[in-house]
Amino acid sequence: MRAVILTSPGEPEVVELPDPHPADGQLRIRMAGAAVNPADLHVIDSGHTGVGLGLDVAGVVDEVGPGVTEFAVGDRVAALQFPHAPHAVAGAAAEYALVPAKDTAAVPDGVDLLDAATVPCNSLTAAQLLAHLGPAAGRRLLVTGAAGGVGGYVVALAAQDGWSVVALARASDTEFLTRAGAREIVTDLAQASEVDAVFDTALLNEAALAPVRANGSYVGIFPGREPAPERGIDVTSAVVFPDAAALTRMLALTEKGVLEARRAGTTPLAEAPAVYPKFRAGGLRGRLVLTP
Repeated sequence: MRAVILTSPGEPEVVELPDPHPADGQLRIRMAGAAVNPADLHVIDSGHTGVGLGLDVAGVVDEVGPGVTEFAVGDRVAALQFPHAPHAVAGAAAEYALVPAKDTAAVPDGVDLLDAATVPCNSLTAAQLLAHLGPAAGRRLLVTGAAGGVGGYVVALAAQDGWSVVALARASDTEFLTRAGAREIVTDLAQASEVDAVFDTALLNEAALAPVRANGSYVGIFPGREPAPERGIDVTSAVVFPDAAALTRMLALTEKGVLEARRAGTTPLAEAPAVYPKFRAGGLRGRLVLTP
């Protein structure tokens, strides 16, 4: 199979690998779409070699391992796949992905597989970190980078949960954020009045604490890069983890239109090395998706 691997530090390359086959409890997914995420840039910049890229995969089950009863060949599925996991041969940016069946969600008929590929990492990051903030109960939540990949999901899920969402984004993103459920849209952090919590997807760090009331909450998306606590503000961050039940819910909300799967474009796997600099340049609304 073809897969995107770091053959030397900072250099993604499409290489040929032996076709993988599932072990106990695993599925082999024939990739239809694999989204490019900021985590890929982090891996590229890490200095590692021999590592596969890609976390989000959607496609069709084409082989099942022993003991798998939840899925069958031909099922449409999506998953969050970790390249460093013991079962992984490569990342999601490959023609085939091996994924534990317990981490896999069925894709509803009303969701295109290329759209489904944009859902796992972003939506699960949003949902899992929102859970750290506890019940909404009408509280005010500031979302930085609100129109970004994770931020868009945070706005929509928080609004669904009952938060009064203040979205920090460009004025050109107003229509999308209004659809997502934002109560207020600001273009400058100084415009945000006192909030109970901030979900800092834009990595504003210390600056993002300024609008948060004393004893409020801060959540960030990169452990180790969060600001030091101040004024009794609870500061946390976490790494996303697979959750098939939650992903099933996210895909159902996508089918209903509650969540928007935003796709910025598609690129064949063979041309993948050129995608990462384009993604790094920023300015995209939605995810770039690799196709076989």
